[in-house]
Amino acid sequence: MMRDDPQIIALVARASSGDQVAWNELVERYAPLVWSICLRYQQLSRQDIDDVGQSVWLLLVENIGKLREPAALPGWLATTTQRECIRVLRAAARHHDHGSLPSPDEMPADPDAVAIDNDVLAAERDAAIRAALAELPRGCRDLLLMLVSDPPRSYADISAALNMRVGSIGPTRARCLERMRRSPHLAAIIDSPSWGISVEHARGDRGE
Repeated sequence: MMRDDPQIIALVARASSGDQVAWNELVERYAPLVWSICLRYQQLSRQDIDDVGQSVWLLLVENIGKLREPAALPGWLATTTQRECIRVLRAAARHHDHGSLPSPDEMPADPDAVAIDNDVLAAERDAAIRAALAELPRGCRDLLLMLVSDPPRSYADISAALNMRVGSIGPTRARCLERMRRSPHLAAIIDSPSWGISVEHARGDRGE
């Protein structure tokens, strides 16, 4: 569903031509994806995960200009991260066994395709939501972030923090969400079930 996202295509094109801002945005956008895939390999230490992440981004530097379909970058990152996780685990096993290769049964199972697809979609959803939030006026952005904070903040707290009447929080929230829905960043995911969860979280009735 994300393969034709023009924003990813534009970011990849800019990053491959040496645009540092675009590169930083790609890393910020997809670092959670790389991290989430690494966490599925429970045998990896924190140092291992850091090494995998560095390897993945170095490989992207080397290959970003060669991607046949720039919009497929999330899938490329997911596949590359899986391969690097396995490489690190095999290297650790060889060192531990003084050169003997582990048998297939001794290696962890690869995360299944559905799990990886979910990681890719979650990364795209979260990046789109962050971008859409950044476009909102500060008052809307602050209100929505407070409404989805963990632990939840009461309407009384929000009212005091934003100098807003309690009775106006609900209507303002609705207007801010509607404005956010119109963001082009959400065009590719607005109908996704995972998007509905995020919206309902922000719209939930807390009985206040």
